[in-house]
Amino acid sequence: MTQNMRLSEILGALSYALDLTEGQPSGHCVRCCWIGMQMADEMGLDDQQSWQLYYTLLLKDLGCSSNAARICELYIMDDRSFKSDFKRIDGSLPQALRFVLSHTGLKSGLSERFRALINIFQNGGEISTELIATRCQRGADIARKMHFDEAVADGISHLDEHWDGGGKPLNLMGQNISLFARIALLCQVADVFQKADGEIAARREINNRSGTWFDPALVEIFNCISERPAFWDKMNSDEVQRLIYEFEPALHAKIIDDDFLDDIAAGFAEVVDSKSPYTSGHSNRVTLYTDMIAEALQFTDERRRWLKRAALLHDIGKLGVSNTILDKPSKLDDAEWVEMKRHAEFSESILSRISAFKELAPIAAAHHERLDGKGYPKGLKADQITLESRILTVADVFDALTADRPYRKALSIAQALEIMSAQIGTAIDGDCFHALLRALQKSNLQAA
Repeated sequence: MTQNMRLSEILGALSYALDLTEGQPSGHCVRCCWIGMQMADEMGLDDQQSWQLYYTLLLKDLGCSSNAARICELYIMDDRSFKSDFKRIDGSLPQALRFVLSHTGLKSGLSERFRALINIFQNGGEISTELIATRCQRGADIARKMHFDEAVADGISHLDEHWDGGGKPLNLMGQNISLFARIALLCQVADVFQKADGEIAARREINNRSGTWFDPALVEIFNCISERPAFWDKMNSDEVQRLIYEFEPALHAKIIDDDFLDDIAAGFAEVVDSKSPYTSGHSNRVTLYTDMIAEALQFTDERRRWLKRAALLHDIGKLGVSNTILDKPSKLDDAEWVEMKRHAEFSESILSRISAFKELAPIAAAHHERLDGKGYPKGLKADQITLESRILTVADVFDALTADRPYRKALSIAQALEIMSAQIGTAIDGDCFHALLRALQKSNLQAA
């Protein structure tokens, strides 16, 4: 069944999840798209180029989750704060040194912090290249899986290259850098600085980096459009998301069918699962178990397909949770637990922005609710929890128990089922649990 919506609406809304991971104010990618499409119009780009730039801008951070765990490991700090603050330095040695000293292991013991600092000072260049390469390459790979062409993939993979060759990871220079990446990096810096310090600071930063980070010709175009009446006001208005939909070139606007919608959901599930080594493959496994349960409960093929999308995206809100929490090898303290629980709210907020996923949003968000009312985020009780959410809960709990976690090794299937059996009627639904048992037996998975 073809969805009556455009690709721009879906990815514009999902870009808010990327903003969470990058520690940016909500709507960062959308605002970058606003700037970039104004530049495209001024440059006279044709429809095909404008379309490619449009999606480069919305998806520039598609690989952002893939280096989060490594940042926490190396710098011993919150990855979201690190990413947010890192975007405000110009790469000069004094700024880089100040950044490292002010961001590395501040909450750790002296010896641990000292070891981290020594490692960064000795291997800083290699570390920086590794982090950026992981991010850019993974983002480009996911874009390809979501049916985007090489021009968009290159725009994402070249995002951190600089005009003078001083960028990473490939040290590309000048015209060898994708035009779309050159525009996207300029838009990124403009939005970061205007949100933090205002439009004058943004224009100053762009002009200070002309000829080093940025193509001077593009800086001139930015200066021209940024002087237009209401440019900044429109970019920061509540209407900006609606306005960018109007920028998508009509000749290349894509109406979404179910196959494409499935691929988009799978692509963003990969972004989610890249956030932590302990969640690798989690969304796909939960989707598999969800579908097995739904089949055992005799859901129609159409409803099963719909529910699989909820399963793929149920944890999209974890993009807004620091890896210092997601990967913590011991029990979370009260403040950390509050932050962890927010991921369910984030999931609902992100998915509810998209008309095709609006019905999915509360179902995905409720996968940590319990029949006894002791779950989160809303403390729903049995009669308030839908069958679809109950299915997701059973699938999610089963995978959580049978996969490695920071604080324990994976349990056997038999151990997991024994624990779940004791939670019937309090945490999980009995019918869904027994449907899982039937599905496992049908699949010849041994409960051992």
